[in-house]
Amino acid sequence: MFYQCSKCKKVWQYPVEKCPDCFLKLDRLENKKIKVIGVSKVTIPTLFHPKAPYFVLVLEDEKGNKWVQKSVREYKIGDNFEIQKSRDKNAVAIWRIKYDVLEGIEKVIEIIGDLDLKENSKILILPSLYKASHSYFRDNTSPEFLQATLNFLFQKGFKPENIKIGAQSFDETSVESKAKKSGLLDVCLKNKISPSDLSKTKFIKKENFEISEEAFKSDFILNLPILKMGKASASENPFFLLKKENYLRLKHLSEDKEIFENLNKVLPQCLTVAEADSIQDLEKFTTFFGLAIASLNALNIDRIFFEITKKGELPEILKEIKIENIPILGRKIEEVAL
Repeated sequence: MFYQCSKCKKVWQYPVEKCPDCFLKLDRLENKKIKVIGVSKVTIPTLFHPKAPYFVLVLEDEKGNKWVQKSVREYKIGDNFEIQKSRDKNAVAIWRIKYDVLEGIEKVIEIIGDLDLKENSKILILPSLYKASHSYFRDNTSPEFLQATLNFLFQKGFKPENIKIGAQSFDETSVESKAKKSGLLDVCLKNKISPSDLSKTKFIKKENFEISEEAFKSDFILNLPILKMGKASASENPFFLLKKENYLRLKHLSEDKEIFENLNKVLPQCLTVAEADSIQDLEKFTTFFGLAIASLNALNIDRIFFEITKKGELPEILKEIKIENIPILGRKIEEVAL
């Protein structure tokens, strides 16, 4: 993605808010056709790229803009550089976020198939909201990731009144306190979107589940978790649609994998777009990954992220999932792994 001033035509590779010469807002330049104009094979491992050999590609789009990208696949000069797409519900799309979170979200959703929704469709967004902590701790979905997701939906023509952001607390801290301190409430107010405390909504009985009615008032659920090392964050986030007492009872009687699979059968279509940009490591320090990951199968996202980080013990909910059975699109694990 490149950015250009409409007046002086200067181009930047990072999202400057305004042209420093003309003081005009920059236009986003999307590339449609990419060619390989340079290839370098790297055989010496480094701290940030421990697996060698790999290839560094110099790419050029149809407008003459150039940039570099890491690849585990060998290309030749003159080859077209194309990103494979898939409609497989088990596919996982991975994309590296450089400067623009919105670009990462656009790419992963484009790779697994654009949302088949009309502009008047109603969407429920379900961010991670675990603690009443500031956004730089990355305990919760970041305000930047939520804002970029909303910008994506607005670009697609969705109206604020058809978007709802829902969450609830399963501990003694109120969801209002968590939303306010995390910065997510400010994002809702800024965009005139109504936040919803799911614990105060009516719950509808579906088989063994008591699910917030907000899930069924929506045509589509957008699961927006922040991933954490050693945890199945993407798979567990939809549990917050359940009534607290119902979830605790189910957790006592069943395994998380069984709860997830049965819940998934009764919910509307759910797309997970996971934040894996700046992530807490096992010591609670923030580590930079710079990734956006998306799939219609949240379990596969968690399994892929574990393979990327290789940190902690594989959670029970993920132990039966074979990494070789997951179609991986966009970037390869070897290109983004630690």
